Amino acid sequence: MGYLKLSLSDYISIFIHQTDLTLTNHIKNKLAPNNLAPEQNLIMMVLWEQDGLTQNEIAKKLGKDKTNIARMVYNLEQKGFIQRVSGEEDRRLSRVYLTDEGKKLGDLIIPITEEFNELVCKGISNEELIEVRRILAKMRANVE
Repeated sequence: MGYLKLSLSDYISIFIHQTDLTLTNHIKNKLAPNNLAPEQNLIMMVLWEQDGLTQNEIAKKLGKDKTNIARMVYNLEQKGFIQRVSGEEDRRLSRVYLTDEGKKLGDLIIPITEEFNELVCKGISNEELIEVRRILAKMRANVE
């Protein structure tokens, strides 16, 4: 037939996607015992770094759409890890804060994410990591 100009293994986008799936599956298994999905963990990491952000600020930091963030914030609130507090002057402008349980969760999860990052970067020099980021940023810009 010969529809594809390249073989499947030649498509860099597929290779990146498969790599992402491998990484996501690994961290998903590490986070699961703590009732946390990888996507939810991203929100928690943002809040462990800077508590009290608005949902819009979280969405911007993660490059995700507001609807997606709102759903995940709701789920994290149901789990008791965060709470939304409405703004005094503008009710629509609620801020997201860690609960005590959410703060304790950080003590468990942050070491897991740091260990995961070390595993992913094992045997890769700092210069290589800078180059990977540079190339991936270029690819993202090409598509945007």
